[in-house]
Amino acid sequence: MKHLKILFLFLLFLILSCNGKENHPYTFYYWKTKLKLDPEEKKALDKATVPNLYTRFFDVDKVNGKFQPVAVITKDQSFQTDKQIVPTVFITNQTLLGISADEIKFLAESIHLLTQKKAKEYHLKTSNEIQIDCDWTAGTRNDYFKFLKELKRISGKDITCTLRLHQVKDKKQTGIPPVGKVYLMCYSTSSPLENSDKNSILDVNILKSYLSKIEDYPIKNIEVALPIYSWGIITNHLGKHKLINALSTRDLENPDFRKISDQEIEVMKDGFYFGSYLNKGFKIKTEEISEEQLNDVIGFLQKKIPYFNIIYYQLDSKFVSDRKF
Repeated sequence: MKHLKILFLFLLFLILSCNGKENHPYTFYYWKTKLKLDPEEKKALDKATVPNLYTRFFDVDKVNGKFQPVAVITKDQSFQTDKQIVPTVFITNQTLLGISADEIKFLAESIHLLTQKKAKEYHLKTSNEIQIDCDWTAGTRNDYFKFLKELKRISGKDITCTLRLHQVKDKKQTGIPPVGKVYLMCYSTSSPLENSDKNSILDVNILKSYLSKIEDYPIKNIEVALPIYSWGIITNHLGKHKLINALSTRDLENPDFRKISDQEIEVMKDGFYFGSYLNKGFKIKTEEISEEQLNDVIGFLQKKIPYFNIIYYQLDSKFVSDRKF
């Protein structure tokens, strides 16, 4: 009987200490300009265990000194879901440079009105949250934080924001945003346009070094955004780089390509490939995210953050069809 009790406690310990995705409810970001769901995307979304879908409504940029909404969403009839939509707005850092108090108020009002307008126009069931995505810096932090407070005051909504790795590591310089919840973006660990042998979407060692003290971050309500996307990096004869979104290793199977490694090919014949004209001698390297990388990040964060949901970036049949969540 005593042995059975010890065995039971051991098994319970194994279950509780398991570093698996199954311990974390999950959902997705939707980041396309046209709201549209194909059967694979609908199936993946229906299975998601968080009742929200984080949906990019538009970007905000400063063009010729004026604030402009960029790539505002449209909607297709196929976009039907029971999930609550969380409007997400991306603001460029340059939008905040040299912004005045009146402009901060105008920006907050404009964003609130446009998110409301689009939700009403497309009959979207939205939550009481608006998420702002901005790669703010030490130079824009004060004005960005004023904007977040103003948006909360004007909208009456729960305002949340994204948190990039450098904003955690350099929190004394970049400051702590005045929000109740942040979304930790566990990707873009380096630039894909630099000459590097690292995976620029996610290098787990770089991530761990940036987040080594994440448990000390003052905001304790943290959700975790993880990458499932892929892309290809084209390198021309001069060593210049260009990105092709959503490219995977499978796309590189072509008789006009010479395989250099599992992730890299050389173009052997001039022609149009993936929407671009590529010359002989150009190279394409794909960057993808493995299950091992994701499990490594989840296991690392579980030791530092007591509880978190996962939001996968992003909902696209190309990224969800062969993946287990």
